[in-house]
Amino acid sequence: MHELFPGPTADFDHPIDLLDHCHARILRNCRLIERIAARLQSHGPDNELREAAHQVVRFFDTAGEAHHRDEDEDLFPALLQMVPTEELGDTRALVERLLADHAQLESAWHEMRHWLRLLAAGGDSGPDPQLALELTALYARHIALEEAQLLPLARRVLEPKVAEQLGLSMAQRRGVKQPAR
Repeated sequence: MHELFPGPTADFDHPIDLLDHCHARILRNCRLIERIAARLQSHGPDNELREAAHQVVRFFDTAGEAHHRDEDEDLFPALLQMVPTEELGDTRALVERLLADHAQLESAWHEMRHWLRLLAAGGDSGPDPQLALELTALYARHIALEEAQLLPLARRVLEPKVAEQLGLSMAQRRGVKQPAR
């Protein structure tokens, strides 16, 4: 097998690096939700908290949603086609686990989104600090699994043409025009 995407780049020509980079952004936004919830409880709502809540909602509704679709619609099917036969069972189990995680994360996000949108719209209440901690913990466990198993597998088994198609699909999902190849 070959090692694909060896450098620390994060662009559509290096889609696995881009997915990895997005993990850090997701966790930063989760920690921001924790800070919003804690500050709201200790100081009450203000314009800075409302703007932060708006920014987090925008991030998860765009980049966060696109990230899950990148994996669910493109990466997971590609891996299941490209993985060596002797690894298919383990890969299928990993994909099923990650898909279940995605459903759980989306459910937790929708509850959090409700509270953040209320705050961003001028409300006096927002997310509970415990709910924020739980969302961060869910994402942290999920991301740790992807970084330990999924991304190394993708770097190892995806052929360059498949990785290129993954990057093109990711760019298209975000409305980014890629140069003709």
